[in-house]
Amino acid sequence: MDGMGLLVVFVVLAVLALIILRQTAIVVPQQSAYVVERLGRYATTLDAGFHVLTPFVDVVRYRYSLKEQAIDIPAQVCITRDNVQVGVDGVLYLKVMNAERASYGISDFNFAISQLAQTTLRSEIGKIDLDKTFEERTNINTAVVSELDKASEPWGVKVLRYEIKNITPPSDVLAAMEKQMRAEREKRAVILKSEGERDAAINTADGAKQEVIKASEAKRQQQINEAEGKASEIKAIADATAEGIRKVAETIQMPGGMEAVQLRVAEQYIREFGQIAKESNTVVLPANVADVGSMITLAMQLAGKPRG
Repeated sequence: MDGMGLLVVFVVLAVLALIILRQTAIVVPQQSAYVVERLGRYATTLDAGFHVLTPFVDVVRYRYSLKEQAIDIPAQVCITRDNVQVGVDGVLYLKVMNAERASYGISDFNFAISQLAQTTLRSEIGKIDLDKTFEERTNINTAVVSELDKASEPWGVKVLRYEIKNITPPSDVLAAMEKQMRAEREKRAVILKSEGERDAAINTADGAKQEVIKASEAKRQQQINEAEGKASEIKAIADATAEGIRKVAETIQMPGGMEAVQLRVAEQYIREFGQIAKESNTVVLPANVADVGSMITLAMQLAGKPRG
């Protein structure tokens, strides 16, 4: 019996030592924080590593993960500024920064922040119209984070960001929005088509205008060239005629020149008179038609008459 009694005492002491060791030797994992109370009051916060507590005096009351946490915000009905009900849900990201405040500042910070996120979201949605809820999503997220961060600072919790997952309007509103978008697309298509036709008409008119301008410029240049050609031709004929007259005048002044002129005049007179007789049966003749010498003398007098 004495041996059995000693064995029992040894076992009891061993179990008691294990219990005491379990309560006093604490290993805190990485990115964790344990809040220790001593006789019911806050004593310290244990960081990652090995720690030894005072048996039956120190107790680990709260355990927190210092990692970033994601909290799902349930869907709720929000009313926009234009009195349209929409269903909105989201997800909230937060992180415990002070384990002591998270333990004694509020009983359940997850629940409190979730409820505060819903009320803040309803308030922000109520400030904008339905058409702008989708494009203002980033601004809504920023406003919610700002309000939550102010409220959660005394709780030792940092709200990092908030993201709206879905914005669901009623089915009849969705149908109206689809009709509106379809009408807008058709309107843009009509506008683009009319602008294209207008641009095409303008381009065609500009092309016709340029064509007319080019044609008129070409015609004007052609007329200028023709006029210059005719002027050159007239000048060349006048120069040639003047040169011929000058040569004739010089030739007349030479010996025998006057006789040559008389002979030429007589030939021309006879040729022209014969031509007149061939072309008409009735010929009016001057009184001295047979006097060729007098006609030559008259022509020579006219040729030799000085110019006034």
